[in-house]
Amino acid sequence: MRKSLKTHIAFLERERQRTDTDLAEMIRDSAVWRERDALLRTVPGVGPVLSRTLIADLPELGRLSRRAIAKLVDVAPLSRDSGTLRGRRFVQGGRATVRGVLYMAALVATKRNPTIHAFYVRLVETGKPKKLALIACMRKLLTILNTMVRTHTTWHVNHVTEALVIA
Repeated sequence: MRKSLKTHIAFLERERQRTDTDLAEMIRDSAVWRERDALLRTVPGVGPVLSRTLIADLPELGRLSRRAIAKLVDVAPLSRDSGTLRGRRFVQGGRATVRGVLYMAALVATKRNPTIHAFYVRLVETGKPKKLALIACMRKLLTILNTMVRTHTTWHVNHVTEALVIA
């Protein structure tokens, strides 16, 4: 049984490597994808996995408003209200693959990206739960990336802040 599992795991590793290579070639061959990949990777906390995921699974990036893109990925809090009852806000649905990768990128960004780090610290210091603060950082990171792709602007703390005010 162990030998069979090891063989299967080796096969899956080879397939993952082949898929990564194919995706890298496709990005390299497309001028639009290559430019978008280079643009996205200028942001601290955005690596090849998030960049490739956004290119492959979120082609609407840069075309939608900040609210619409957050709703599409489902990092926008939805209300659970009925009549006078005010329920808790939650996130669910949307594009789970993008949201999962964005979660990991937001974890990195809270350590490496000065804008996201300051935002996270401010939320936690005001008493927000850490998980809620991280979801808010996911939304902020997605909004920043959306604005950058729309305006074709590389990462710079001052430029991103100004672009978010305009958007």
